[in-house]
Amino acid sequence: MDNRLTPLTNVFSSDNVHLSLPNSVEVEEQMRLANREDFCNQLQSVAHLSEGHRLVFEFVVAALADNTRLAYRGDLADFMAWGGEVPCTPEQLATYIACRSKIHSVYTIARRVIGISRAHTSQGIADPAKNDLVRAVLRGMRRKNGTPQRQSVPLLKSDIISILPLMFGAKGIRDRALVLLGFAAALRRSELVALDVSDIQFVKEGLILHIRRGKTDQVSKGRKIAVPYGRTCACPVRAVEHWLTLAKLVDGPLFRRVTKGSKIGAVRLTAQSVALIVKGYAAAIGLNAASISGHSLRAGLVTSAAMAGVPIWKIKAQSGHASDTMVSRYVRDASLFDGNAAGAVL
Repeated sequence: MDNRLTPLTNVFSSDNVHLSLPNSVEVEEQMRLANREDFCNQLQSVAHLSEGHRLVFEFVVAALADNTRLAYRGDLADFMAWGGEVPCTPEQLATYIACRSKIHSVYTIARRVIGISRAHTSQGIADPAKNDLVRAVLRGMRRKNGTPQRQSVPLLKSDIISILPLMFGAKGIRDRALVLLGFAAALRRSELVALDVSDIQFVKEGLILHIRRGKTDQVSKGRKIAVPYGRTCACPVRAVEHWLTLAKLVDGPLFRRVTKGSKIGAVRLTAQSVALIVKGYAAAIGLNAASISGHSLRAGLVTSAAMAGVPIWKIKAQSGHASDTMVSRYVRDASLFDGNAAGAVL
């Protein structure tokens, strides 16, 4: 680890265990900078930590979202690689922003500034991101370089139906179940690959998914999603049943790797695998793969439901969106031509 990060990590050294516990923000920032497994191993090696203190640290570890932790860790590493340090001056941070604006998007830099800010506030150091100079540079960057945030193109019902004939063999049966279930349940790709066989409950109306944890559910309250039998060939329930029967799965990961020899393994698919699978089929029916992602299944259900006139509250119940903001964006996009002013005149 970079020696300049030492002040951010020494709170967990054995020499400091006699001190009072650091506050939760300090622990959180440490976890963003350190590898989770390494940190846990360090805790186990500190034999004279009380059981209560160990539990506190373990619960703080569990509270952190892996993706967020890794993102902030990468952001701070980029700042250090550029030549930055913690603490840094507002002038140094402003220069970093200006230099990185040539190679990174506005959104990437804005997130990195947040990570650098947290590295300061977690130690009680004045936050350089609150300085007027830094704020002015950020505003100027947004005005000069700002572009609309990239949004994944949704795979609509018609796209899904066009894809299905391309799926054959063991891999195709798996992909059919993955695509249809991901679409019908409006799942994030991380939620899709996290599914176990035990998370599926078949009922007379279809199936019920038990989502143990999601992006907006970091405390693992969980939620249930109903997926009814389809009225067309694109039935997610029958597709999942077919996959379970073929793979003879009774427990463990629902979606697994399939080799070229159609051998079904025990290894769970990754979120990146979902993106590659969806992109591949999208390209095969003539769509621009660059604009397609694993999120296109989730976006596709929301958009298709909006086009069908499903109320926002019902869409949110299926997708698990915490607010109306994102869903409303899909609804607006789906209804751009409905009652269009130009269409009424021309």
